[in-house]
Amino acid sequence: MESELKDLNSKPAKPQSVEPIHEEGSTKDDRPLLKSDSFPTPSESIEELEKKFAAYVRRDAYGTMGCGELPTKEKVLLGLALITLVPIRVVVGMTILLFYYLICRIFTLFSTPNREDDQDQEDYAHMGGWRRAVIVQCGRSLSRVMLFVLGFYWISETHRVPHTESKSRTENDGRGQSEEAERPGAIISNHVSYVDILYHMSSSFPSFVAKRSVARIPLVGLISKCLGCVYVQRESKASDFKGVAGVVTERVKEAHQNKSAPIMMLFPEGTTTNGDYLLPFKTGAFLAKAPVLPLILRYPYQRFSPAWDSISGVRMSLQIKSCFCKVRHVIFLLCQFVNHLEVVRLPIYYPTQQEKDDPKLYANNVRRLMASEGNLVMSDIGLAEKRIYHAALNGNNSLPSVLHQKDD
Repeated sequence: MESELKDLNSKPAKPQSVEPIHEEGSTKDDRPLLKSDSFPTPSESIEELEKKFAAYVRRDAYGTMGCGELPTKEKVLLGLALITLVPIRVVVGMTILLFYYLICRIFTLFSTPNREDDQDQEDYAHMGGWRRAVIVQCGRSLSRVMLFVLGFYWISETHRVPHTESKSRTENDGRGQSEEAERPGAIISNHVSYVDILYHMSSSFPSFVAKRSVARIPLVGLISKCLGCVYVQRESKASDFKGVAGVVTERVKEAHQNKSAPIMMLFPEGTTTNGDYLLPFKTGAFLAKAPVLPLILRYPYQRFSPAWDSISGVRMSLQIKSCFCKVRHVIFLLCQFVNHLEVVRLPIYYPTQQEKDDPKLYANNVRRLMASEGNLVMSDIGLAEKRIYHAALNGNNSLPSVLHQKDD
């Protein structure tokens, strides 16, 4: 359920994404032009590609694309885990998923889902009372159990006070506001892995932005509706995305003003990295002009990185390959006896009036703060460059076919 929030700002900007968004009735291709030096040349080596696309490079024992030559010791450990650890984790994990699905199914019986006007959106996150409390508390607890099953036995959480000029903004700008307005409208996090979703569910059980197809996945679909996910269609028209932008903005405002409303969880980078970099932020998370809570996730590793990036397999059709890669990555993750997760929580960030008037400035300032406090390198590449890098690693340097690929 990897959620990649698009730049939902209505103002034209220089987008990093290359999604096929067209105006109603228009045949014009509005994809942004990319710099010529972004495209790999046939003579470029793996080392040169890794330097150019550093934010997406895997540096663990499994090597580029997860296909590196493993030492004998690693092969032995992998084999032992495949026949002992993986079956146990798969059975327990599926049992937890089914158990929580049954909880959601039982406690949403005879309840009418909340539906957004003129939008193909429905959720059970606005259902109040004790039934909602049971769904939330069980969801948080079982998500933490699932993380334990995946090998995340200990999660280090640090509450950090920024040592920058933003410190006064995060602490003092909200002093005169009412107690109700102290709640942030959204949680802002860097995006490294699908494991991010489980952590945020265990921590705050927020609403995410997800592909519309997630709502139709068995078991997961109902759970996503209980989370209150906002669904987007990858190949929608611009008018549809404008509607989704309105839903997200209203949700963020509602969460800021109403303590009982589900809080939004947004990944403004729009895609995943290897965890050492921070990509440019899209402005969709900041259009509501509400305070946000920045969070930084890191996955220290020794053998296998949980980062969902640059894992691939043999050449095959894009849809089959995407499914194969995800299964392969999950298996590698399950084979690790211990996985590590570190979380840095920053204070609520209250925007200045200037930032409220300029969402791009607001997004950039939050990004700089997160990069500084999380020791992350700021990169100016985005989803388009990620697709180019992955295509180059697979031996495909054809620009049209790369830019028309769907998201994983």
